[in-house]
Amino acid sequence: MKKATYALCIAFSLVLFCFQAYSQGPKILIITAHPDDETMFPVTVFKVTHEMKGTADVALMTDGSGGYNGLVASSYYGKNMTDSATGRTYLPLIRKKELLCSGEVMGIRNFHFFDQIDDFYQMNPEPFLSGERWDIGYIEKKLDKILEQGKYDFIFCLVPDAGQHAHHKTASIMALRAAQRYKGANKPIVLGGRSAGKDSDYKFVELENYPETKILEKAPVFYFDRSFGFGENNKHSYMIVADWVKACHKSQSGDMNAAMHRGDLETFWYFEANGAQNLEKTRVFFEQLKSSGFPTK
Repeated sequence: MKKATYALCIAFSLVLFCFQAYSQGPKILIITAHPDDETMFPVTVFKVTHEMKGTADVALMTDGSGGYNGLVASSYYGKNMTDSATGRTYLPLIRKKELLCSGEVMGIRNFHFFDQIDDFYQMNPEPFLSGERWDIGYIEKKLDKILEQGKYDFIFCLVPDAGQHAHHKTASIMALRAAQRYKGANKPIVLGGRSAGKDSDYKFVELENYPETKILEKAPVFYFDRSFGFGENNKHSYMIVADWVKACHKSQSGDMNAAMHRGDLETFWYFEANGAQNLEKTRVFFEQLKSSGFPTK
């Protein structure tokens, strides 16, 4: 009798564990360079945290002090937001507050600020990856600890194509390298995200000289259509969530004005470093994403 009771308890415990693991939903870490980079995939994050019972954290590389291009924002903040000296002084705090606003919309749980210098626009990531401009040892150590504690299913970063800002490329390469260093049982799957129109012919294969950025050839480009209409007269869509997030970044009034209510798709590229064995897990994730909340195609 005791053996039967013990076996029943074990079986019940296993069922309860599986239920709890499933009910927790996916765990996401966003690794980006600037406080508005998450506008490339905010709806995917929103759906994970609000509709899939998952969690999302942010690891932000720079202090955001180089984003002094907010012409209309100058009136809003009462400061010349196009002046470099003003930007260097006030933008780090302003943009942290804006990211907290964005994070409230998306349901971000934790923010990790690395405060590396947001120096100036350039294309070459090597001065940052080499440690000349950023403290790479500090970044690696902190990222390793975050991954160890978070036990994430996925890492979102930006697609590190040749035309991207060097900061974007560096943050994405650091994300890929951190995932490869991870010693846990299940390495997080790293996806490179970007928003795109439905008629986009954008292609990405690999950032030259950085083999860790190579895309798995047989992997599809995963996506979520945030423009898909539903509800009364199809006047509702998840585009509004993206607009809520973009509206938080008032200091970047020029860029956000150009981006508002644009970019129908949130697309995600699957890196070869993830291994072919994780393709199915990624496919299931996007199927569940599309069927959760207000289902989309």
